[in-house]
Amino acid sequence: MVNMNKLQIINHNGQRVLTTAQLAESLGTVTKLISKNFERNENRYAEGKHFYALKGDELRSFKASRQNDVSPNVNVIYLWTEKGAWMHAKSLGTDHAWDAYEMLIDDYYSVKSDIYTHLSQELQAIFLLDKRTQAFESRVEKLENNTTIDYGQQNDLQMLANKSIVSLLGGKDSPAYLDKTIRGETYSALWKDFKGYFNTNSYKNTLVKDFDKARAYVHDWRPHGKLLRDIEQANAQMSMEAQLI
Repeated sequence: MVNMNKLQIINHNGQRVLTTAQLAESLGTVTKLISKNFERNENRYAEGKHFYALKGDELRSFKASRQNDVSPNVNVIYLWTEKGAWMHAKSLGTDHAWDAYEMLIDDYYSVKSDIYTHLSQELQAIFLLDKRTQAFESRVEKLENNTTIDYGQQNDLQMLANKSIVSLLGGKDSPAYLDKTIRGETYSALWKDFKGYFNTNSYKNTLVKDFDKARAYVHDWRPHGKLLRDIEQANAQMSMEAQLI
């Protein structure tokens, strides 16, 4: 049985493949039988899934890559994927073919990380570092997208809300602020709008990535509708009473 670790590695479209000759030798048969089985069941094979048929410019590029010794007279070469190898093992149906297929999976096709092996060690190190950096940034982004603000940030939003509402109601001595109903409705309206805007069930569950936007929202929020009219009327009543004195 062929030593799978000694197979000449061929990569195409980011995956390992085998030539017909390599596949035949691995499965313990001859290329003629592999080709005949393919011709007999061609409708069952899908190009890009089970095999690649290289012709024209693709074939010339493959020859130039020197990944495999190809006769200059060959007009088309077939490269077999892992699924293509399975189809041929199934067609052969021998114990030897199935054992060889299992070894191909374990020792050849399963190795997907060799696409940079033709590069120098320095370039391989750069690519590896880049992959690790991307993975780290992905974890950080995922963490930011799922982490909620801490206790200090919650207090910061609450204090900012208190300051904004005092100002919106006209100060702590204003009738609107001293009216517990109006003051309570104002707080309720602020946090209701806040939860709707940030799609959260509580300001305490604001995402870290939205914290600066949340502070700006609280700072810029304004009452509207009936609540705004109630605030204006309460403070206007005080103004009228002051004028009568």
